[in-house]
Amino acid sequence: MKKKDLEKMKVRTVAELNADIVVAKEKLWQTKKDIAGSKVKNVREVRSIRTDIARMMTLINAKKNS
Repeated sequence: MKKKDLEKMKVRTVAELNADIVVAKEKLWQTKKDIAGSKVKNVREVRSIRTDIARMMTLINAKKNS
């Protein structure tokens, strides 16, 4: 995720971030399935999707606590 994307995420609401997390988890599941079926060569993509989900969850927790 680039800095521009992170700045865009900071202004999103909690509901929008939750929707993005659902989409990212679906993408993560699909990527894992493709790796198991040898359709995807880039296995590091799983790591980047997981870190994006963690960043979104961190932003949600920060908004709830402030």
